[in-house]
Amino acid sequence: MSMLVVEIHDATDLMPKDGHGSASPFVEVNFNGQRHRTQTKHKDLNPQWNEKLLFNIDGDLPNKTIDVVVYNDRSNSDDNHTRKNFLGRVRISGVSVPMSESDAQIQRCPLDKKDLFSPQPPPMSSKPPGFEMRRDFAQATPPGPATAVMRMQMPPRQNPEFALVETRPPVAARLRYRGDKTSSTYDLVEQMHYLYVSVVKARDLPVMDITGSVDPYVEVKLGNYKGVTKHLEKNQNPIWKQIFAFSKERLQSNLLEVTVKDKDFAKDDFVGRVHFDLLEVPLRVPPDSPLAPQWYRLEDKHGMKTKGEVMLAVWMGTQADESFPEAWHSDAHNISHVNLTNTRSKVYFSPKLYYLRIHVIEAQDLLASDKGRALSNTHVKVQLGNQLRVTRPTQVRMGGPVWKEELMFVVSEPFEDFIMVTVEDRVGPGKDEILGRVILPVREATQRMETSKFPDPRWFNLHKPSVAAEEETEKKKEKFSSKILMMLCLEAGYHVLDESTHFSSDLQPSSKHLRKANIGILELGILSARNLLPMKSKEGRTTDAYCVAKYGNKWVRTRTLLDTLSPRWNEQYTWEVYDPCTVITIGVFDNAHTNGSKEGARDQRIGKVRIRLSTLETDRIYTHYYPLLVLQPNGLKKHGELQLALRFTCMAWVNMVTQYGKPLLPKMHYVNPIPVKHIDMLRHQAQQIVAMRLARAEPPLRLENVEYMLDVDYHMWSLRRSKANFQRIMSVLSGLSAVCRWLDDICYWKNPITTCLVHVLFLMLICYPELILPTIFLYLFVIGIWNYRFRPRHPPHMDARLSQAEFAHPDELDEEFDSFPTSKPADIVRMRYDRLRSVAGRVQTVVGDLASQLERAQAILSWRDPRATAIFIIFSLIWAVFIYVTPFQVVALLVGLFWLRHPRFRSKMPSVPVNFFKRLPSKSDMLL
Repeated sequence: MSMLVVEIHDATDLMPKDGHGSASPFVEVNFNGQRHRTQTKHKDLNPQWNEKLLFNIDGDLPNKTIDVVVYNDRSNSDDNHTRKNFLGRVRISGVSVPMSESDAQIQRCPLDKKDLFSPQPPPMSSKPPGFEMRRDFAQATPPGPATAVMRMQMPPRQNPEFALVETRPPVAARLRYRGDKTSSTYDLVEQMHYLYVSVVKARDLPVMDITGSVDPYVEVKLGNYKGVTKHLEKNQNPIWKQIFAFSKERLQSNLLEVTVKDKDFAKDDFVGRVHFDLLEVPLRVPPDSPLAPQWYRLEDKHGMKTKGEVMLAVWMGTQADESFPEAWHSDAHNISHVNLTNTRSKVYFSPKLYYLRIHVIEAQDLLASDKGRALSNTHVKVQLGNQLRVTRPTQVRMGGPVWKEELMFVVSEPFEDFIMVTVEDRVGPGKDEILGRVILPVREATQRMETSKFPDPRWFNLHKPSVAAEEETEKKKEKFSSKILMMLCLEAGYHVLDESTHFSSDLQPSSKHLRKANIGILELGILSARNLLPMKSKEGRTTDAYCVAKYGNKWVRTRTLLDTLSPRWNEQYTWEVYDPCTVITIGVFDNAHTNGSKEGARDQRIGKVRIRLSTLETDRIYTHYYPLLVLQPNGLKKHGELQLALRFTCMAWVNMVTQYGKPLLPKMHYVNPIPVKHIDMLRHQAQQIVAMRLARAEPPLRLENVEYMLDVDYHMWSLRRSKANFQRIMSVLSGLSAVCRWLDDICYWKNPITTCLVHVLFLMLICYPELILPTIFLYLFVIGIWNYRFRPRHPPHMDARLSQAEFAHPDELDEEFDSFPTSKPADIVRMRYDRLRSVAGRVQTVVGDLASQLERAQAILSWRDPRATAIFIIFSLIWAVFIYVTPFQVVALLVGLFWLRHPRFRSKMPSVPVNFFKRLPSKSDMLL
């Protein structure tokens, strides 16, 4: 914790106070509710103390005041009413405190006399960090000036390298440019021009080989950049349908050369070519129709027409062109056709997830293989893919075992999986006998909406697992069969959680029929990055960077820019927004698959940014450089900065405002909540399904991408996160302690004017009790309006100091990055260590939730969510007026009756104030 050091040196020419021409002075320093004093110097008007007083800094020091008072000690006096006399005081603002002891200087401060109506001394003017202060403590009465000396220091503040940097890139939206149609579609990114060359096909190519065939391919060359199509064996009429894109910024020639060649073992043969002058290439602006390709006659090396034609289309366009994502880019000129797909930009969608509820009720007619053995402990195993659930064991009684236990699974569309239900009996330690098994397709489960009842349970026949037993069962099917009673249903009214609830990007139910209309649009421009670290320095290269952004069920991936530490993507993407209280996540990775998939190769993490939509003002364009921070076993590292442009546009203001009074999650989460013990397990299963499905795309969004974007290990134990959550709680509670200190100051007349005003207000409210509630709401309204000036001007970002990551201890990081289970050799240590981490992880989550609640209360009037604060202060004003015109007794009666209403009139759904409070932003999405 940061410490404040106040060093008291001496004082001169103090006022005599003991009636004998002398005084016994001591100094008392009060800071942030902490009070310390020096020793008493008996009968000394020029005392020297040379004492250091230490104080804990809890909160923001620049907003606090250091109160230094010199007293005369009268402990030996006969006057029992007053043990000390006031000699003088000085108040110093926290903004003037230097950051280190080496920067502190002695300053002498004049003492202000104590007067009921004298104005408070102005705080010291703000100085840059590192200045030294020296002030005199002097009472403004004879016999002369008195001096005291002090020096203060505090630890360094947060590293400015980790701060947000606002930028003003020349994008169309910021310049208010109204040009072509592209500028209105891609107005959050800098417009980049490309030369597009579409190689469609060729015909009537001449024979080049002795075998009477040709193996053609096309080489597109522009200066030093050269793109090549795949070659087609023995084909005089080949079809390629490939598009090449050359960045206009890097054009090194005004002549485009398209050459058809014949693939050969020794040296490729020249077939023919076509030239284009770039000054004559047309400009295409979407949404204009694509440029129609044309047939061009091939020429030989001397410019003479030869046999064969090639169909081409050549035009100048921007990144808004529909050919842009699939094109071969000059930035990837040294990538083979096989690996080219790993560098392209793509859009992905997460699979639609459902919860599958299986209610295992009972079984009948179970028989052991040994007919003489009675069934003792019978249980049911249900397996769905890699998900396995087991009921508790129960003894078999008359009629069969009864479980009545619910098991929850996560499934995805299309429902192609099968459910394997196995009934087993415990024969001995670690040995179970299978009594019967049934395999059911997931698609047979009944889909249940939020208002419908559970489907009726069904009896299913159990079969022996061996082939012989199955044949025997088929023969005796009409006579005998073991059965199990179960209820299966697909829950379409829930939202399947695959992200942490602290920064979820989607809160919609599984069923599209239960989803609400969208309220707006989120537009993201991924502009560029700078100062990236070289991730491939061992290979003699720098970094092959690409970005992944995730919001809702839509994932986007930018193209990979090769071998550069300052990539410029300038790609823009759009999402529909259904709830403003959601978070978008953008991650930056280094591509490890540009030269083929090496065994065990993983794309390295460069950094990540999270932004909560509710903290953004509507229709405002945010353009900033975000620091890319990654926590590693050797400490916090900055891997560069990512430049983003953001805009949140609301199209349904009424719907958005009403969202603040609605529950965060769908109705089923409150009417029939899922047990807390199952939530983490189900979230893990959902993340695995999403990762597996996205890994099957082309190019794949790999496991390391999904795990990093979904924060798979966020709920694991971390001493660093626990300390961060504790400090969040203490930071919020410091506000309450400040209120208590303010009340204490009023009671002790620290500020006479304020105390007199409070007395007047108190007497007015006593005489007119009907003004109490209107005054409170009006006061809240005024505070909200006052705090509007201090509202955040930038979107939230990863806070290294808040995350306790900037000065984390190496031993704490070693524990945080340890494997789970731990790699410690001793079995007992492993068991105890893992148990401790598991329990501590839950405690950490609870502490984080408590911190989030307190931060939401703090955010009501802080304008972190401008719409929520506006709603609250307007509501406060309306209530102030309403309560003023309504008799207080009526209001109190209605509130009391509503609070004490019968449970029959209470709903399981949370109230509007509770929903509003839960939607307020916390600082959880700012944690690393």
